[in-house]
Amino acid sequence: MADKQERNFRKVRRGYVVSDGMDKTITVSIEQRSTHPLYGKVVRSNRKVKAHDEMNEAHVGDFVSIMETRPLSKTKRWRLQEIVERAK
Repeated sequence: MADKQERNFRKVRRGYVVSDGMDKTITVSIEQRSTHPLYGKVVRSNRKVKAHDEMNEAHVGDFVSIMETRPLSKTKRWRLQEIVERAK
């Protein structure tokens, strides 16, 4: 019983902050790339998710890394892991 139970694998995604108007919440746009099954062209699509930012440290234009977490509200299932690059 002295063994520590390991956490499950959690998804990590990177994207740009597109909104920081809410308290302790940011909206991150994640770019998804996939290859078209027939034509082979790389198709880009964007998905916007809300992430928890405890210290309100991320701002619009920042490139951030977010990690999957337990549901924090009706729409928040991600949290800010680190700010990879600040906006210029």
